[in-house]
Amino acid sequence: MNNILEHRTWRYATKKFDPSKKVSDQDLETLLEATRLSASSYGLQPYHIFVISDQETKEKLKPASWGQSQITDASHLIVFANFTDFGEELVDGFLNNVGETRNIPLESLKGYSDLMKSKLMDLPAESKSTWTAKQAYIAFSNMMQAAAELKIDTCPMEGFESDKYNEILGLTEKKLNAAVILPIGYRSDEDQTQHLQKVRKSKEALFTHI
Repeated sequence: MNNILEHRTWRYATKKFDPSKKVSDQDLETLLEATRLSASSYGLQPYHIFVISDQETKEKLKPASWGQSQITDASHLIVFANFTDFGEELVDGFLNNVGETRNIPLESLKGYSDLMKSKLMDLPAESKSTWTAKQAYIAFSNMMQAAAELKIDTCPMEGFESDKYNEILGLTEKKLNAAVILPIGYRSDEDQTQHLQKVRKSKEALFTHI
């Protein structure tokens, strides 16, 4: 089996983490950089990622996570928060970064700026929030797969109350919303789920070649 498939077969939604095992600073930085390099629509990255290692904060978030032990037992809790609203500053900030990074004059990027603003600025607020949440999920997926390559366990979770996360982490006033969370760490020997065979649709049921 090649490494790509080996990593994805090894990965599973960890139900019980070993709280005594912590992700090293080096591996965490690799994981965060891999996530920073994720693709996003237009390259705008309309989200912010919170990396929570503080145990007291994790304890506060556990009741808002249906009491699931992964929140407090994992080495770190990663919260992907999408922008709930945005204006032209999102595009302008990105293009300033493009100009500085690639040493390109801003005036040469005006056509790209006008294109993005024409597609995004007039969207209803709800559509903006939906779109930014989808972008956060792309980064979330990249982090999960990068973690598997590092043999770091994860548990993708939507089972939490985002409004309470927003309150505890002070996200609402920052125009952010907790979209999805990812505890990371190392599986406990007691987690029997790791021994179960992965269940997925067959290739015939899942794929249509045209």
